[in-house]
Amino acid sequence: MIPQNDIIMHSSKQTSTWQQQLADVVTSAEQLAQELELPAAYLQAAQQASQDFAIRVPRAFLERITKGDVNDPLLRQIWPLAQENSPPPAGFVLDPLGEISSNKTPGIIHKYHGRVLLITNGSCAVHCRYCFRRHFPYGDNALSSQQWLEALDYIKQRPEINEVILSGGDPLTNNDKRLFGLIKAIGEIPHITRLRIHTRLPIVIPARITDELVDNLTQSRLKIVVVVHSNHANEIDSEVAACLKKLYRAGIHVLNQAVLLKDINDDLTSQVNLSEALFDCHVLPYYLHLLDPVVGAHHFEVKQSDAQNLMLALQGHLPGFLVPKLVREVDGRPSKTTIDTPITPISSL
Repeated sequence: MIPQNDIIMHSSKQTSTWQQQLADVVTSAEQLAQELELPAAYLQAAQQASQDFAIRVPRAFLERITKGDVNDPLLRQIWPLAQENSPPPAGFVLDPLGEISSNKTPGIIHKYHGRVLLITNGSCAVHCRYCFRRHFPYGDNALSSQQWLEALDYIKQRPEINEVILSGGDPLTNNDKRLFGLIKAIGEIPHITRLRIHTRLPIVIPARITDELVDNLTQSRLKIVVVVHSNHANEIDSEVAACLKKLYRAGIHVLNQAVLLKDINDDLTSQVNLSEALFDCHVLPYYLHLLDPVVGAHHFEVKQSDAQNLMLALQGHLPGFLVPKLVREVDGRPSKTTIDTPITPISSL
């Protein structure tokens, strides 16, 4: 095991506010290995891989990982591996979804009819190693006050847009003043009827779902949809469940999108347990994404044929409303591509 030193062990319970929890994160492979009691042999590769894409793990998430278990499904999402630095297979690129070409003006990604994505910041509470935006030029989308006005004007000038999606980074890492001001400004655009918030904060730092946040969301004239990101039932502890139920009781629609990840959730039991755990919290499974082919994440890839067989099995174990859509996002297509499930199992390619 990694030898213990003077690093202080913390608990997320010691930091009561979400802002403190957002600041009090593990950012080094050495500290992560020490606190999770991982074998020393794992450290060097993690140190090297994290030079390109930094480690960031909130303690509220860290506490759900089983110490000493290198196969823990939560650990595998945040622990850097040597494969991240190996030459990527054909088709794995820096911008797998073509977002840079759709970055019409700073802060705006406009790919699909009727909706536009607003990059609210470049920070996340946790750095997931499979992140499709790990190479995104966030520095070019850090907006000045004038650029925020220009981004909102882009939306105002296009009446065919009726939905704004707040993304990032993670939009809920913004402080309340900035977030509430942005929601108010969007609500003042007459042709916008829906606001969608894509966030992993309710899963990794559930304390972010404060009464003030919920009150502000419910006061907006916009129809609010919160899309959370959970990949495994082990992520949903009692605190996460409580915050998701708080959103539900406030009348806010909550959906989940997950990514299918090799050796993490690519089995029937994991997917059934995730859907059931989500529904217990009044969250509907929405999308199950095939991995976006981004450089540094190829070791997470599950073959499409295996994913289709998994979905076929899932349909036999769950009611239809608990089965997420299997999708892939393809650069240049006008929408996400739904991957059909065969009538009979197909053989692996």
